[in-house]
Amino acid sequence: MWVLTGDKVETAMNIGMSCQLLNDEMNTFILREKKVKKILEDIAKCFSQQKVSYRGRENAVIVEGETLTIIQEDKQLTTDFIDLCENANVVIACRVSPKQKADVVSMVRERHPDKSTLSIGDGANDVNMIMRAHIGVGISGLEGQ
Repeated sequence: MWVLTGDKVETAMNIGMSCQLLNDEMNTFILREKKVKKILEDIAKCFSQQKVSYRGRENAVIVEGETLTIIQEDKQLTTDFIDLCENANVVIACRVSPKQKADVVSMVRERHPDKSTLSIGDGANDVNMIMRAHIGVGISGLEGQ
């Protein structure tokens, strides 16, 4: 499950906890570096922690929008990031723009052309993401229709 939101990291994590996507027992990896080398190091560190965690422990990846922009500009980083996310139960991308939301859907579609994607959004900022997915659902929300 991927959650793409414009919210701050702390707000998104609180929402994730309240809707039980996140819990205190999970390995939670937060990516918020701004330099390619540091992001590569963080992803490698997360991989190693995922591998040594005890059996059955769930993983969550939380990434900030600025970090995601850097990841999406580098092919190796994108590959490593998707690999990391595939070992996670939930991925939360925070402070992302409408374009980034659509780009994340495209990134997953390119990696797995045989799988279907579903995007659900409640405002105008979600339209690009909804249109990019195989299945797009727009719901009435506080932001509009």
